[in-house]
Amino acid sequence: MDLTNLNEQLQALAVHAADIDYQRGETIKPLFDAHLFNCPSRFLIPCVSEARNIVTILVREQQSGRLSTIRAMYLCEKLLNQVSALQREIATLSIRKKEKRFSIKHRISTGQLNQDLVQHQDWELQLDDMVRDAETKLGQCYTLVEQQQAQKQLLTLEKRLYRCQEARQKIETKITLRENKG
Repeated sequence: MDLTNLNEQLQALAVHAADIDYQRGETIKPLFDAHLFNCPSRFLIPCVSEARNIVTILVREQQSGRLSTIRAMYLCEKLLNQVSALQREIATLSIRKKEKRFSIKHRISTGQLNQDLVQHQDWELQLDDMVRDAETKLGQCYTLVEQQQAQKQLLTLEKRLYRCQEARQKIETKITLRENKG
């Protein structure tokens, strides 16, 4: 298996990614899904490094004779998906810059933010009640299956409550920043 061309392509991606990371800095959220890259990076370089590590693993396992067909197919598919995602990210960078400029012009009004805040506060109260009900239900379970189902439901509700609280806090921060600006 000759991976020379792929190594050259990854080297070029690494150089381009370094430039982008330097110019753009750290993103707010991880760039890619956790299933695609193991590293939840907000920069491109660690993602390129992970793709390069897959090439290294492929070469090492092939040379040692431990590379099975299934393993090779899995690693190649993962590598292909990673390289495609990196190329898309780099190719669509200019489009996203334009979208950001457009979204700044059309931002949400303070009145809408206040309405969103009230809605999120209401949802938070409802979810908090649902969490308490789920905790009570968990305490009343008799069988292991019932307990597992109740725990799963409780965990789901707690996650929803946490996301709702985070969203409410973000809205509050936006309102505070706008009020401080005048």
